[in-house]
Amino acid sequence: MFVILKTAKIHNLSQMFTNSGNRLNSLIGLSLRKWHRSTSTRSSSNYYNYCLQEARRNFKYYTKATKKQETISAPEEIKPPLNGVRILDMSRVLAGPYCTMILGDMGAEVIKVERPDVGDDTRAWGPPFVASESCYFLCVNRNKKSITVDLKKPQGVKLIKELAAISDVLVENYIPGKLSEMGLGYPELSAEFPHLVYCSITGYGQTGEYASRAGYDVIVSGLGGLMNITGPADGDPCKVGVALTDLSTGLYGVSAILASLLSRQQTGRGQHLDCNLLSTNVTSLVNIASNFLNTGQEGQRYGTAHPSIVPYQAFKTSDGFIIVGAGNDSQFKILAQCIGHPALANDERYATNKARVKNRDVLLQFLFKIFEEKSLSDWLKIFENSGIPYGPINNMKQVFSDPQVLHNGLIQEIPHPTIGKVRVVGPAVRYSETKTVEPTAPPLLGQHTHHVLKDILGYSEDAIEKLKKHKVV
Repeated sequence: MFVILKTAKIHNLSQMFTNSGNRLNSLIGLSLRKWHRSTSTRSSSNYYNYCLQEARRNFKYYTKATKKQETISAPEEIKPPLNGVRILDMSRVLAGPYCTMILGDMGAEVIKVERPDVGDDTRAWGPPFVASESCYFLCVNRNKKSITVDLKKPQGVKLIKELAAISDVLVENYIPGKLSEMGLGYPELSAEFPHLVYCSITGYGQTGEYASRAGYDVIVSGLGGLMNITGPADGDPCKVGVALTDLSTGLYGVSAILASLLSRQQTGRGQHLDCNLLSTNVTSLVNIASNFLNTGQEGQRYGTAHPSIVPYQAFKTSDGFIIVGAGNDSQFKILAQCIGHPALANDERYATNKARVKNRDVLLQFLFKIFEEKSLSDWLKIFENSGIPYGPINNMKQVFSDPQVLHNGLIQEIPHPTIGKVRVVGPAVRYSETKTVEPTAPPLLGQHTHHVLKDILGYSEDAIEKLKKHKVV
């Protein structure tokens, strides 16, 4: 069909096909351009076969995608993003369970493995309790099925392997090496089930000097520098009000798992994900870390204030606290107008953020006095629609009666098998197209053991009774 095609001819042909208006021809044009980038000349037979195969592949994909798009065009038919994905959750406490709960919110089936009679540590964390259920456990365990398995028994290990074989993802937060002692570590399971995405969440990582240490959020936030920069300027280091390092590690786990599932579509293989609190904590230092790494500037405690932006903090009013953030010079000008002192924006001591940071103490002393002259509600009205970021410091009662919190659907009421209804904080993200998951209550300990054994693993009633008799489940 062709003899030797020079670079210019290939380029011209690719343009002709691409601009033809025909989808198949356009795909051939894309193939030609790819060929053009790879070499300047090719023999006719190899060239023709290459382009034809490439175009057929692309056209087949395009046709399939188009048909799929037509098939799922009705919104009610679009399933949750992770519909059909199964998560084997061997984690406990917060980071791992938070990760798997979010995956469950996305539509994944989450099977939570717990110790017989005891369960997740957080089942005992309290008060407060709702009846016999720990509020702490309730916060991160919706949309899960609970099974109890004794991993000290060989049959218990066998059950986990059977579940791993039919799961897409395994999440665990054991000390590195502990599960390998049972034959359930990544090297062992990946050899049998190469498709498995295996996410390990630890305090410090899978290797290194601290790998064998147990790690809690508060410990790592001290070692990782977060506590040193948290608290009042003239006070002691403080921990953050909630375990943000745990939660952020769970979010890192979610994103890594989703990326690995996408990668598996290309390779057919899972992989091992090393998520740990220390790495999350250090990466979360962001601008404070950048300041030190590039200038040697040590982090300090500023209370609610910001080391590089002024004003950007809480101010006491006559009856409460308001937070105001002037993130740029235009916003500071608005602030000056709102507080009745527009000349501040033209004062050379405050006209730029650099100047305001330099003269922080003088400016803040002036602002402290101004804000105490009015009530919180007065200031909220003054700043409304001004264009400057502001807000009150709310307690929990105020948070969960806030109109925007209610509008965003952040309170979920879920029927519970023993205590009527439980109320939990709902997912932070809303999807425009995909169907949302109807939430299920955090499970009772072992609530779904029989269901998982019979309906998912195919065990007979006699086999299940035998497992119960030997206290495997």
